[in-house]
Amino acid sequence: MRLLDFLKDKFMLILLHVFCMCAAGIFLHITGYSSSDFILIEIFWAFIVCVWLLVTYIQRHHYFRRVEQTLDQLDQRYLLGEMLPDSYRLEDKLYREMIRKSNKSVIERIHQIEDEKKDYREYIESWVHEIKTPITSIALICENRRKDNEEEFCAIELENQKIENYVDMTLYYARSDKVYKDYMISETNLQEVVYKVLAKNRGYLIRNQVQAEVDCPDLVYTDKKWIAFILNQMILNSVKYRENALMLKIYTTKQTQGVWLMLEDNGTGIGENDLTRIFEKGFTGSNGRSHQRATGMGLYLCRKLCQKLGIEIWAESAVGEGTRMTLDFPISSYLSKL
Repeated sequence: MRLLDFLKDKFMLILLHVFCMCAAGIFLHITGYSSSDFILIEIFWAFIVCVWLLVTYIQRHHYFRRVEQTLDQLDQRYLLGEMLPDSYRLEDKLYREMIRKSNKSVIERIHQIEDEKKDYREYIESWVHEIKTPITSIALICENRRKDNEEEFCAIELENQKIENYVDMTLYYARSDKVYKDYMISETNLQEVVYKVLAKNRGYLIRNQVQAEVDCPDLVYTDKKWIAFILNQMILNSVKYRENALMLKIYTTKQTQGVWLMLEDNGTGIGENDLTRIFEKGFTGSNGRSHQRATGMGLYLCRKLCQKLGIEIWAESAVGEGTRMTLDFPISSYLSKL
């Protein structure tokens, strides 16, 4: 609280004192007091008012300083009403009580929203697990009936795989705020994870004439399932935004403080203006506009999950020259000494 703001707030009170001082001076002059006497009274009055204003300002400044410090120390700032320092002033007590009542209403509303969000997330997770059963059944039917009409059942299988991917995105999005309840950090062979993801999309990759080179001999500490999902989204993005036959290169390089996993493609590339926004929620960019089914959620989920797992992710690209996505797996100083 600045002194100038405080004086502005007390402007009407100061104006009242000035008016009263003028009125008292006129009265004293009319009643026969000498000029020196009522000037002395006016000076003493003004001195008392100035001292009172200064003391009041110091008290209020100190009080609000304590309030600000309390607010800065709170993780949940809506609890300020419960932590406000005591004050002898009636207005402070009234404000504190009103803030408490308001905060109570806010907290109740927050709990209600959290419960609703939890119920919705649990429903989505349940729905995903239920829908995976018919998806698996369709895949088995296509596999068993492929000999009857290979082209038709391959097409159905590919579309079914797209459905499965979107269902997985829904599940991971629902769980993205509670990653710590679902992941298990362990030593992970990136080569095995990459092969597993490529095998899962084998039909889709063959149909789109995709070639892949894999060289990932390094081990990292992470969650296999979540990394597989992130890699799957990156690979599907490369296939989606291609011009001709696609060449994927997936490899690792050791760094001083970690391991980099890189995925390079020779696709359409990403414009400079779009590159800084590809991880934003719902952003599709110029490439996405040419693919009406683009949701702008794949890379957003990748970035969100990477942040939860302590992994850095970034992209390098140029139009017509392909794209390189990089995952940086840090190695802690403790693990590096084992």
